[in-house]
Amino acid sequence: MPMSATPPSPIPTTPLEPPPGWDWPPARAATRRSAWARLEVAVASSCGRGHEQNEDAHSPLSLAGRLFVVADGVGGGAMAHTASRLLVARLHRELDDDRLGADRIRNAVQDADEAIARHIASRSETPGAATLALCAPANLRATRWFVAWVGDCRVYRIAAGGAGAQLLTRDDTFAHLGETPPPGSSADDPARMVGNGATTGANVALCPLAAGERLALCSDGVHKHVDAEALGRLLGAHGALASRCEAVLALARRRGSVDDATLMLVHHGGFAVPGLRWGVAR
Repeated sequence: MPMSATPPSPIPTTPLEPPPGWDWPPARAATRRSAWARLEVAVASSCGRGHEQNEDAHSPLSLAGRLFVVADGVGGGAMAHTASRLLVARLHRELDDDRLGADRIRNAVQDADEAIARHIASRSETPGAATLALCAPANLRATRWFVAWVGDCRVYRIAAGGAGAQLLTRDDTFAHLGETPPPGSSADDPARMVGNGATTGANVALCPLAAGERLALCSDGVHKHVDAEALGRLLGAHGALASRCEAVLALARRRGSVDDATLMLVHHGGFAVPGLRWGVAR
């Protein structure tokens, strides 16, 4: 008896993707608590000029896990949009638990590369891929973090009080990797991405994070136009995290960014009372 065909899986949507006609969706914020730490998180995302849809994607704030992801669709059009959303959804499905480690992150990204390629190939002859930045606490008190990336999405550590921003990642561009770009590409284009076979897994590092410090994950529509000094000043300042994210996106636009721009900000809000698992505060 022939097997019935498996129906296509739905494409995940991004909570901040604006309705038609909107060009500036509001930033949102949430608080996540564990048995030992309190994390405050905000995200803002803006569709680039000339794009029909935002090809960036990010972790939904409604999830109770400890994983934070920003993905930037590469190549333009529907397949870039699809790749970034599938990447975020798959990484949460594979990694949002208490057994996170560097090898698991690398393997999950490699598996996502193959799964996204199959998904897109079954629906279109047009390729699609995404770059990504990922952060997750590596211990109960969230004082050590896994930072992972593929391509040119970035992660910065923001000192308390606007004292500065430290870049924690190194762009996987042709220039940085010492590789010759193919015809039609620039040396500053990403040479590694997820969804088209151009990765063997994520770069993964362990980084400290003190109470009061912040991690900023962003797509290149942000960091190509907002330098580390400005990021540190705007994201380290007092005020609501959502308003800090919006201030950075506004500066990127004023400085000429026409690409999709996404910024997720995670603040270590101190140590919580024991007795809770990771969850979203209501």
